[in-house]
Amino acid sequence: MAKKNIDEMSFLDHLEDLRWHLIRICGAIIIVGTLAFIFSRFIFNSIIFAPLHMSFPTYDFLCKMATLMNLDTTFCNEKIPLILQNRTMAGQFSADIWTAILGGFIISFPYIIYQLWKFVSPGLHSDERKHSRGFIIISSLLFFIGVLFGYYIVTPLSINFLANYSISDMVDNQIDISSYIALVRSSALASGLIFELPIIIYFFTKIGLVTPEILKKYRKYALVIVLILSAVITPPDIASQVIVAIPILILYQVSILISRIVVRNQKRKEKQHVK
Repeated sequence: MAKKNIDEMSFLDHLEDLRWHLIRICGAIIIVGTLAFIFSRFIFNSIIFAPLHMSFPTYDFLCKMATLMNLDTTFCNEKIPLILQNRTMAGQFSADIWTAILGGFIISFPYIIYQLWKFVSPGLHSDERKHSRGFIIISSLLFFIGVLFGYYIVTPLSINFLANYSISDMVDNQIDISSYIALVRSSALASGLIFELPIIIYFFTKIGLVTPEILKKYRKYALVIVLILSAVITPPDIASQVIVAIPILILYQVSILISRIVVRNQKRKEKQHVK
């Protein structure tokens, strides 16, 4: 049966279309997650648990920077004072399953964006649909850069601070595996989503919710929000917060530029229609 025109589709038709896109997304996550589950030992030993070793590449950089700034040098320690443990019968199995699902989501992200774009693209103009490939590439690239930033920067900062924080010598840091994986997961995933800010601003500008003037007017408030956000997702020391805040501020400036370009193109099209 021929596919209905977007104008002829009812609300239930849209829901049915969305359902199939969501099914394809879930299918992709399950397939990739199954592969991740098969190679789970490599993923845990070489990726998830890698920030627990001082040989992790980020620590050398942070050690040199902290020494240069005459700040806390726990990044230069020989060992992270933290022991992982499992305290529930299904703890390790659950960690394996959820890590595989997360891996399936991250690796399948370009396909997820593609399916979501296919759902919304029929409602766009033909010239807007031409840029779909660029949208998928850019949004996926930003997401992966954010995930890497969360994994290589936010995660080591958090682990190092929390592992070395102590209220008494009588307390050892014997951390449940679910708590550790939650920290790695939230750091990587939250950073990946934060790096989607330019894409979000692009769409908000397209539908008229924000303008370059609004973004510039509230830039000082955005700076405060960024600093608060940095304080939430990183340890409470100045160096860590600055490291996280800088790329977010750069993303905000890029978002202003993108919003300006979108508005300029919209005005140009309006002039062409008037003529």
